[in-house]
Amino acid sequence: MGLHFEHTEYAARLARLTAAMQAEKLDAMLLFAQESMYWLTGYDTFGYCFFQCLVVKADGSMALITRSADLRQARHTSIIDNISIWVDRVNADPTVDLKNLLSELDLLGSTIGVEYDTHGMTGRVARLLDNQLATFGEIVDASHVVSRLRLVKSAAEIAHVERAAVLADDALDAALPLIRAGGDEAHILAAMQGAVFAGGGDYPANEFIIGSGPDALLCRYKAGRRRLDARDQLTLEWAGVSAHYHAAMMRTVVIGEPNSRHRELYNACRETIEAIEAVLRPGHTFGDVFDTHARIIDARGLTRHRLNACGYSLGARFSPSWMEHQMFHLGNPQEILPDMSLFVHMIIMDSDSGTAMTLGHTYLTTEEAPKALSRHNLEMINL
Repeated sequence: MGLHFEHTEYAARLARLTAAMQAEKLDAMLLFAQESMYWLTGYDTFGYCFFQCLVVKADGSMALITRSADLRQARHTSIIDNISIWVDRVNADPTVDLKNLLSELDLLGSTIGVEYDTHGMTGRVARLLDNQLATFGEIVDASHVVSRLRLVKSAAEIAHVERAAVLADDALDAALPLIRAGGDEAHILAAMQGAVFAGGGDYPANEFIIGSGPDALLCRYKAGRRRLDARDQLTLEWAGVSAHYHAAMMRTVVIGEPNSRHRELYNACRETIEAIEAVLRPGHTFGDVFDTHARIIDARGLTRHRLNACGYSLGARFSPSWMEHQMFHLGNPQEILPDMSLFVHMIIMDSDSGTAMTLGHTYLTTEEAPKALSRHNLEMINL
């Protein structure tokens, strides 16, 4: 089978989930998030763009309902034995098939948790599901039960996170020789993604972000490429990926002589990320990380130019985003624990002057100081 972990690893994850279900008083869970299914069973597919659901009972038994196109995918990549198929047809409602499966699993009248907050469930599916199960049992939102368990990584997961970080560094190494006056964004992007593939990595869960000139101030991927000017700025956000585990990095590269605003914004980014390293450890929360970010950036008079979050947890994720639920934003009470893989980014976009500056990479938390996973330092990249 195409498994990336030992059976004992999956057994330990299932034990953690059933313990959490017991604490939440859930008789079963309906998993719709692909990363939940992958984490728990190894099931690896992009078939979540259609209806599929993994049923997990409190006794640890599991059953998957999916389409025929994913039957062999599930058999080959997962530890799931009980697989049911719903049939594609005009006016198909696979939630009826799911309800029948739940009846066969003797779950009538049970308390069932549902993963609603996921790209694997559309609004239409949620409405159909709620309609089918309205009188079947007590249905509760359990969207973050598995995602909370996934925050702390096992030793086997950390190995993939560290490999992903190597691939992220390789991608930057491949890009740097191409970043120069006249350099083509298309060639830079191809080199970065190619380095990840050449190193045995995977597609990222979202597109690499690349933008130069005015587009360096954008925080999302957009179509269209340009060549770099003699004096320019290039913002890159990318990730190395190993077995779907991500290690992200972010840099704004200055081509030619940096102007005074570039230097000012870089100094703010550098000071802030170094201050965050002092709180990115047990005894602090995700909210503390954001507060540190906001305090330093705001003290420099840059409030209008910063974002309302400065990073997030990373792990095994699927399209359309490599971001986990837990983010560094105002008031987040999530505790920082050892063995979390956390992406810290500083993003300052000054639209008034047209100046961009970003800085960020992935850390592994420990009992004390966090470990930066990149071999690249935080110096400004000026080419």
